[in-house]
Amino acid sequence: MTERLAGESAGGWGTLFEAWQARQRGEDVIILAIGDPDFPTPEPIVDAAVAALRAGDTHYAEITGRPVLRELIAARFSGSTGRAWGPEHVMPFAGTQNALFATSLCLLEAGDEVIAFDPMYLTYEATLRAGGATLTRLALDADAGFRIDNDALATAIGPRTRAIVLNTPNNPTGAVASLDELEAVAELARANDLWVIADEVYAELVFDGRHVSIAGLDGMAERTVTVSSLSKSHAMTGWRIGWAIGPAELVGHFGRLGLAMAYGLPGFVQAAAIEALSTQDDAVAAMRSTYRRRRDLVSTELAGIDGVTVLAPQAGMYVMVDVRSLPASSDGFAWDLYRTTGVAVVDAGAFGAASAGWLRISFTEGDEILAEGCRRIRSYIAGLR
Repeated sequence: MTERLAGESAGGWGTLFEAWQARQRGEDVIILAIGDPDFPTPEPIVDAAVAALRAGDTHYAEITGRPVLRELIAARFSGSTGRAWGPEHVMPFAGTQNALFATSLCLLEAGDEVIAFDPMYLTYEATLRAGGATLTRLALDADAGFRIDNDALATAIGPRTRAIVLNTPNNPTGAVASLDELEAVAELARANDLWVIADEVYAELVFDGRHVSIAGLDGMAERTVTVSSLSKSHAMTGWRIGWAIGPAELVGHFGRLGLAMAYGLPGFVQAAAIEALSTQDDAVAAMRSTYRRRRDLVSTELAGIDGVTVLAPQAGMYVMVDVRSLPASSDGFAWDLYRTTGVAVVDAGAFGAASAGWLRISFTEGDEILAEGCRRIRSYIAGLR
């Protein structure tokens, strides 16, 4: 079991951890390696949590989450998908990661195979393999913009395949699956009686195109688990509040797992989430606008470097940069860049072989810091040449 929890991607945060320690020592570092919003959590959300605390909301809460929170999540999902979802279809969790882990434990077991597109978020590997399932990585073509390849997906499905993991908007690439791409995935899921595990944590941060939830497509509500959270959209990463949406029977299993795993979420955190979902759409729109501007800033600052390609994202908070033509591996580039300039980025190869030779650069810093980080990166690359 402990070996399954490690995974090949476990070392992908090396530069980040070292940069954090350097920052604590007061060193001049610029951390562009993590998707933690630099915005404070909106004040009304904090006020709601503080008020709940002062009112004594510090005791056990409902294992399956407060009804009003579940109703809010269901109503918003109903509005975005055009299908009716009720609170019986929703279970709050301690973030998307926890929701994904619970989904893995409830749906996958030894002997099952699960297909995930590569590149994929670093923790997927250990999370999906925790219950003993086998993970099949399906590489996406970097030169085609890391788009979903449904012909390759059809070929990868075998007799033991149990589920397909779909992350759109995608981390690390920022790609947003089109309706046609989702329809093709849905057709394969229906034809092969498969579950789809849909990670939609960046759904509120789409700049170009339109986010579509695969659970809203015909015949998919009964075979899709959608996980998301307030972490990215509402600058609430440390609050640990997310959810899973799926068939009521599966949510019943989530409740029994929650009894054994977390025994409910803190009531004051749920009070904050209720406030976030009820009143903070304008705050989310403002953050999305800022991220769009930062995306354009980073993309412009790094454009025009000979032999380097910038893949501007459709959504999220990361820019992918192709450094395959440079005289270093992406892992070696990331470490040498940090040790030479103090700029920490992530080797995108840690997300899978399909993104080897790419860097993931986060734009969760202010404009001046981002511009300085990009200047140092340009200077470093000029030195390599």
